[in-house]
Amino acid sequence: MDLGVKDISMKVLHSSLLTFTLLLVQLSSASGGKILVFPLDGSHWVNMNVLIEELHAKGHEITVIRASDSWYISEKSPLYTSVTIPSTGGFEEHFETFLSPQLEIRLQAKPTFFWSYIWTHIQIQRMVVNQFYHFHKKMSEMIIQIFEDENLMRSLHDAKYDVVLTDPGIGGGAILARRLQVPLVFNVRWTIQGEAHFLIAPSPLAYIPFTATELTDRMTFPQRIKNVLRYILGMYTLSSITEPHYKPVVKQYFGPDVDYSTFFLDADIWLMRNDFVFEFPRPTMPNIVYMGGFQCKPPKLLPADLEEFVQSSGDHGVIMMTLGTLVSKLPQDVAEEIAAAFAQLPQKVVWRYKGQRPANLGNNTLLVNWLPQNDLLGHPKTRVFVTHGGTNGVQEAIYHGVPIVGLPLFFDQPDNLSRIKAKGGAVIVDIAMLDRHIFADSLMTVLHNSSYRENMQRLSRLHRDQPMKPLDRAVFWIEYVIRHKGARHLQTQSIKMSWFVYNSVDVIAALLTVVLLVSFICISIVRLLWRKIFVGKRVKHE
Repeated sequence: MDLGVKDISMKVLHSSLLTFTLLLVQLSSASGGKILVFPLDGSHWVNMNVLIEELHAKGHEITVIRASDSWYISEKSPLYTSVTIPSTGGFEEHFETFLSPQLEIRLQAKPTFFWSYIWTHIQIQRMVVNQFYHFHKKMSEMIIQIFEDENLMRSLHDAKYDVVLTDPGIGGGAILARRLQVPLVFNVRWTIQGEAHFLIAPSPLAYIPFTATELTDRMTFPQRIKNVLRYILGMYTLSSITEPHYKPVVKQYFGPDVDYSTFFLDADIWLMRNDFVFEFPRPTMPNIVYMGGFQCKPPKLLPADLEEFVQSSGDHGVIMMTLGTLVSKLPQDVAEEIAAAFAQLPQKVVWRYKGQRPANLGNNTLLVNWLPQNDLLGHPKTRVFVTHGGTNGVQEAIYHGVPIVGLPLFFDQPDNLSRIKAKGGAVIVDIAMLDRHIFADSLMTVLHNSSYRENMQRLSRLHRDQPMKPLDRAVFWIEYVIRHKGARHLQTQSIKMSWFVYNSVDVIAALLTVVLLVSFICISIVRLLWRKIFVGKRVKHE
């Protein structure tokens, strides 16, 4: 009898375990969404891939659209399924052929010769505009390829994606999301129309510096003039780069009456790749979610040979230098000056550099083709980070509290570094003025003035002191959009208004008309009374 009861109990237990397992599987599959990712290649892919890794770990099914000659985006991955689009011009080829001559011109920009300096910057701006014009032309052609491929569009429609996740630095993701009628999430700081805040949030130019001005939120009167002029010129330039390519696509596939600009304002959630530890305080919107430093993580152990080199630095510590993914080498004379400056220091140096080995490279300097940036920044012996000022590197420096010597080169890098300088965590060196003495002085300033490290560590404490990790916050809001099939209730009506209505120009004009009309009537009545009372009496008297 006991054996029978035991057998029955075991069967009930096995049945319960089976049911529980099936429930877990069902819950897992129910919670997982289908996410279509339209990324931007290069360093932007590095941070997009962080989101993809976390979403995959949460059980979501991910599809990535990539060009056939993608630089960073692999066709095969355990994290996602890829959709490969034939390409006529690669990201890597495009930027490598563009950055080298721009860097050469940048090195000629001597601030001591005013007109030469201005002319050099004009040349650089012309190159930037021309290169981005052609870059967006290629991107618009890629969108047309996708839309004209009936089989591909049918498969994308049939997949019934829950959300499109895209980097709005290119226009394809937003346009494709509208075509598929799928909720849209931006992984954003820059868009094809400029810095994201300027598109959807109130941005008073009196205290909000425009892109590439290198200003702070405390501007003098001349600086405010500069800020307004740069805003007007910058917004015009951005529209001239992108509108000729994306506007015809919108007109062709969505109709002539569809407002082109709303495609790039219509995201349900804007995952912003910065925060107010890095950014200056400013107005924001309820559908902007700040995830600055989301790619940062505690350091892992260094490879054995690198750890041995770092430990050999003793109490002096280590300097790390890297200029990011787009610049792996420098003109030889600049590299020689940097190497000579490093050789003067007692610190050990880990320098990511693929160019010709400098002749005067010191015994304290290790050249590497690649380095574990996050892990080195988190190492207790790292004293200074020499960087070009890319967003990812700056955020990792904040996370680990490492002071910076900045060598800004292109794009948003001068602005990023100017923000850290304004907060007391960086010294900036103009690469056009760089020599071994200037560079060594900058390094020694940061090494020996404790305020730089203290300020960066203060920023690190502020950044880390939040109730939810930035990556968890980003994933939560992507899943929020999936659960609720969008987040339209967080969108402001301002994105659907013209500048005329948004700035109440029509209201001001109407009120001014009323004031003028009332004033005219009052003046007319007074004049009429004046004539009747005083002029009439005078005539009668005479």
